[in-house]
Amino acid sequence: MEVALSADLPTYSGGLGVLAGDTLRAAADVGLPMVGVTLLHRAGYFHQRLTGDGRQVEEPARWRPESWLTRTAGTASVSIEGREVHVVAWRFDVVGHGGHTVPVYLLDCDLAVNDPADRRLTDALYGGDHAHRLAQEIVLGIGGVRVLRSLGLDTLGTYHMNEGHAALLTAELMRELALRIGAPIDSEAAARLVRERCVFTTHTPLAAGHDRFSFDLTRQVAGEGAVFLRAPAFVHDHVLDTTRTALGLSRFANAVSRRHAEVTREMFPGHMIHAITNGVHPATWVHPTMREVWDRHAPGWQGDSAALAGLTRVPGWDVLAAHRRVKAAMVRRVNHEANAGLTPEAFTLGVARRCTPYKRLDMILADVPRLERLAAMHGPIQIVFAGKSHPRDGGGKEMLARLTAAARASSDLVRVAFVPNYDLSLAADLVAGVDVWVNVPVRPLEASGTSGMKAAMNGVPSLSVLDGWWVEGHEEGVTGWAIGDDEPPREEHEQWARDAEALYEKLERVIVPLYHARPEAWAEVMKGVVTRNGPRFSTHRMVREYAEQAYGVRPGAAEVS
Repeated sequence: MEVALSADLPTYSGGLGVLAGDTLRAAADVGLPMVGVTLLHRAGYFHQRLTGDGRQVEEPARWRPESWLTRTAGTASVSIEGREVHVVAWRFDVVGHGGHTVPVYLLDCDLAVNDPADRRLTDALYGGDHAHRLAQEIVLGIGGVRVLRSLGLDTLGTYHMNEGHAALLTAELMRELALRIGAPIDSEAAARLVRERCVFTTHTPLAAGHDRFSFDLTRQVAGEGAVFLRAPAFVHDHVLDTTRTALGLSRFANAVSRRHAEVTREMFPGHMIHAITNGVHPATWVHPTMREVWDRHAPGWQGDSAALAGLTRVPGWDVLAAHRRVKAAMVRRVNHEANAGLTPEAFTLGVARRCTPYKRLDMILADVPRLERLAAMHGPIQIVFAGKSHPRDGGGKEMLARLTAAARASSDLVRVAFVPNYDLSLAADLVAGVDVWVNVPVRPLEASGTSGMKAAMNGVPSLSVLDGWWVEGHEEGVTGWAIGDDEPPREEHEQWARDAEALYEKLERVIVPLYHARPEAWAEVMKGVVTRNGPRFSTHRMVREYAEQAYGVRPGAAEVS
């Protein structure tokens, strides 16, 4: 549903879209023959503006597709509420380190031939009601396959569905394949052929993240003749459940970390759920200043992130000096955009995520006087926050207001900044410029998390609860530090108190003293995080695992996914 192709194209909301963009960039780097399909989103997700009392105001993030994309000859039409809705495709080329290109097709319904309401279908990401969402998923899944056919891409080897949003592509494949073999459209023979061609990745352990549409709504939007109202593969507890549909019609399904796979197997018993842990695209996320150092000591890392393991040889002072320059630039940007009054000399924590209650961004502010005592003992502390809240997430908006209030009330000992309109550009500066990256979601609701991986590519260690990718990436004192233990979660308020206490104890007893008193040892931690986690949590490793385990091809092979 979303792909982050560039900071200048607001076609994404957060981690899922950023991961999709990083995946395509890595596929281009390793020469994997692939095309991407998504929606155009002329109004983007939204531009975040904050009022004087910290309330979020959402404004359209409009842009001009013709300034960035090429209109193709790809066309299709789908049926929505009895109307024929026409779809066209724009193209964006992702070019890899060695010159290989992965085209991305962005589907657009804003055509004069369409009904005025239908012209807005692809405008906004995650906007509208359930009917609007189902219509978007019809455009993405069914329209996406038909657009590919119109472009001559009719021999694709594998269709990879990222989240259930794309699951309706299986309906179009079932229609095609049933016609090809002369079987009924709802036959198991057709379903078996679809299953041979599809793979599926689920990205969320949250029940609310899995789309379920009532059959009454489905009939209203798709019409009585829709394949997914007729074939048993689409019927689950009398609703259209896109995740269960995708699982049932895929030959391979995976979660995005080992811990997430465990959780997903419990959510969807009876399905084989593999684990392919997420990664990030190194060349996208390593800051240009750090890139100069990595280039000198680990040549070739941009094309093959395994080379980052060679950074054990880089002098610690070189890493520290480069990071100081990155940090100073980040501080200038934050001060300019948030009037924050930060200084490059202060120990700085970064907390930037989607602003929603289970992410618990404000946990680090649970006891500000305690932070002030720590700062008085060792030196000033700075905390930089960023993140958008979904327009309908009341709890997230309340948290955002608390964070901005804390910024207005902060002191010289503990300076708090909230930077609005979190996007690719701001994220790149924050993950590289802070001293420690903090992540405190409710366990086990973090499917993977990738912001800590981006920090790791720049030598920035994480301080995180043991969930998602951090279960695999955590080496205490080497790649960062754990908050609390890996025992089963407790009742919400008790877990909050335990995690907050563990967070403060780790800062007081280990992290802040190490940062101020032993810079050489701090440099070793920075080297440890990039050499240990850089190669392991890159999308180069990730897409090779998808190619081998899910697609059954080798990078550079002729089959297209």
